Amino acid sequence: MIDLKAPKQPQSKIVVGLKSSPGKVAMMPDLVPSQDRIRGRAYELYESRGREPGQDEQDWLRAEQEFLKWQQ
Repeated sequence: MIDLKAPKQPQSKIVVGLKSSPGKVAMMPDLVPSQDRIRGRAYELYESRGREPGQDEQDWLRAEQEFLKWQQ
């Protein structure tokens, strides 16, 4: 099970070039949860429903919403 209360681990970095300072780059963590984490949580939801097919979109959306709510 994915621990939504665990400290956020940046998955990747976003590079932003600064026009006023050529050659300098700001690094910012990617705050969007990775598809792998969402997929894992959606699969947990699927399993918790008894592996009943046909609701994968609802599982995916719920998993996304949980991650977005957790980030706020």
